[in-house]
Amino acid sequence: MTEGFKGKSIHPTRRTFLKASGLVALGTALPNEVTAQATETETQRDQAHTSPQSAVDMVNLLQGTNSTMEFSRGNTLPIAALPFGMGHWTLQSHADTPWMFQPGVRRIQGFRCTHQLSPWLDDYGYATFLPFKGDIHLEAGRRASSYDLEAAHLTPYSLQLFLLRYRAHVELVPTERCAVLTAKFDEVETAEAPGLLFDIPDTIGVIQPEPDHHRISFTSKKNAGGVPENFATYYVLEFPGPWESFEVKQIRGHQIGVVRFRAGESIEAKIGTSFISFEQAALNIEKEIGSSSVPALREAGAGRWNEHLHRVEIEGASRDQQRTFYSCMYRALLFPRIWHEPDARGEMHHFSAFNGKVMPGVMYADHGYWDVYRAWYPLMSILFPERLGEILQAWVNAYKEGGWLPQFPSPGYRACMTGSLIDSVFGDAAAKGITGFNLAEAYEGLRKQATVPGDPAKGFGRVGVEDYLKLHYIPANRIAQSMAETVDAAYGDFCIAQVAKALGKQEDYAMFMKRSENWRELFDPKTKFLRGKNEDGSWETPFDPFTWGSPYVEGSAWQHRWDAPQNISGLIDAMGGKAESAAALEQMLTTPPIFNVGVYGAEIHEMSEMAAVPFGQYAQSNQPSHHMLYIFPHAGRPDRTQFWARKVMKELYTPDNFPGDEDTGSMAAWYILSTLGFYQVCPGKPEYTLGSPLFTRATIHLSGNKTFVVEAAGNSPEAVFVRSVSLNGQPHSGQTLEHATIMKGGAVRFNMVTST
Repeated sequence: MTEGFKGKSIHPTRRTFLKASGLVALGTALPNEVTAQATETETQRDQAHTSPQSAVDMVNLLQGTNSTMEFSRGNTLPIAALPFGMGHWTLQSHADTPWMFQPGVRRIQGFRCTHQLSPWLDDYGYATFLPFKGDIHLEAGRRASSYDLEAAHLTPYSLQLFLLRYRAHVELVPTERCAVLTAKFDEVETAEAPGLLFDIPDTIGVIQPEPDHHRISFTSKKNAGGVPENFATYYVLEFPGPWESFEVKQIRGHQIGVVRFRAGESIEAKIGTSFISFEQAALNIEKEIGSSSVPALREAGAGRWNEHLHRVEIEGASRDQQRTFYSCMYRALLFPRIWHEPDARGEMHHFSAFNGKVMPGVMYADHGYWDVYRAWYPLMSILFPERLGEILQAWVNAYKEGGWLPQFPSPGYRACMTGSLIDSVFGDAAAKGITGFNLAEAYEGLRKQATVPGDPAKGFGRVGVEDYLKLHYIPANRIAQSMAETVDAAYGDFCIAQVAKALGKQEDYAMFMKRSENWRELFDPKTKFLRGKNEDGSWETPFDPFTWGSPYVEGSAWQHRWDAPQNISGLIDAMGGKAESAAALEQMLTTPPIFNVGVYGAEIHEMSEMAAVPFGQYAQSNQPSHHMLYIFPHAGRPDRTQFWARKVMKELYTPDNFPGDEDTGSMAAWYILSTLGFYQVCPGKPEYTLGSPLFTRATIHLSGNKTFVVEAAGNSPEAVFVRSVSLNGQPHSGQTLEHATIMKGGAVRFNMVTST
């Protein structure tokens, strides 16, 4: 995607669908200009704690926010929202850029309602709100107020800070689709009138003041794609009493509304949002806020978060580990966002980003399957299977409304990254028996995109499907990122086969299982790497395993060497056996992290992040590497998984930072699963490979009032190795744990030691 954030051309971003993707990087890592919260002393870090009474108070909203275009520590925003909330609320320190918040910029331009899933895909339907007192400049930079970040109280359920310029104590409390914004001003000698500014990033939206009802309504249509032409976010502001004046002005492509009140008054604004209509936004206010007080809403929000966060309770964790864990849990519970809204009868309906109509039923948005299929969906299958079923029905609804399953719904059809990895999402659900969605209708969409040409440039259908069906691979001389597209298709075929099997479609199951072995077409027995192959069957040359980009995606041959999760045993055999595979995995982790920029033409941030840490060619900063550490047990070396996974958890995850782009819960989910001592190498196979649990004890609260307890006897920072495992009191000699075993409830016990 090459459109700029201000309508100007910029260098293509990491999320570009085209071959020539890349960002101009500065070639230097982002310095630690700001430490979001003070690092604990060694003594504090070594102290063990049980799970906090209120897990939500351990969440650090600033985790991952100290990022730039050139170097990511998460590329996150400090978001106040309810779990899976439709509206996210953040602080805006920069306008007209996806990097809207920087912790080192101690001025804010307002509280922003954002729907951004990643800075690489930009925001849509957003608006910014700023309480003020006295004169106000309309331009974002000139109206900004300084604030003390350390004194601010930023939680998932409330953003509270003091605007130094306007002497205002401001708080924003979110609900699922709305928020309440309040401002109380310090008394000063001059009797200046308070006001509320709202900033709409377009000049085509509707603004409707209703003074008799103390209400102002407006739309925001700003977007960067993925929406139909009639898309809008509808905002309704409701005040408890009349305003003194209201005016609208335009400046630099923005519409600015300024509401002024009488001197001495505080401000309270109920803000409703909807993707359907103004009437729906007002109804959302009525249903979610009504006459509730701000303290009551704040308490309800904290309670909702604790209900979700306490699905996992941990013991034996340091304070830093607690903060890291529950901050990751928070990140895993933000996306995908609810897109459906209740009508007057309480029935759910939604504006469809896939056909531009208001449709019945549930819908979610803003989830990139390429990122989240690997760890987020497996995590949800354990912690929130009922919610997962509803999310899966939303993707089925997308297929019914638009005719194709989405490749990267944000919020509608969007072409981004490789593959049709929604295959994995449904395949894993079918293998695990997840309910709450129409599996047969899902299969229709899956089979269609795997057998019928679509329009991948518009975000639906597989890339190169005709070549894939003919050659059993996608040719490098014709299609960009061909190796990545091929292995994603082969893995997707395996997952579709699992859905066919669940539906009793044996012929289709056999067909897709045969296709799932197409990764072998690109395995080079000489180099023992997966490579690009031309249409005539020749290997793409020259071959350099350190060169990033096509035929790979956001990586080189090193980061894509193990891209056959559906047949790890077959890949291990192709590598020459278990010993050779274990050696190759170790080589990956110890080879210097050198790289050539390849078709990107410049250093992109994933290269920088890999090179900045001592893990060789293993790039925890990006999702294709995430299953690799858990291949060791399948190659006969579980001790290397235990060593390396614990090292990654310790060194690359902190209360303040992620290894790379967090990507809507994907980076966080890897950490959560790994701390519990298991990880799913192949979604679609209902089993988890054992690792090294981080905590002395973790209790997973399952559906049906059951629990699954993970114990690590003798655990310590040094005792990272597993001597033995018992399951429900019986010796467990295998290297995997079945999903069904976890969901029945019980306990697994790891006996930890300091050496193998």
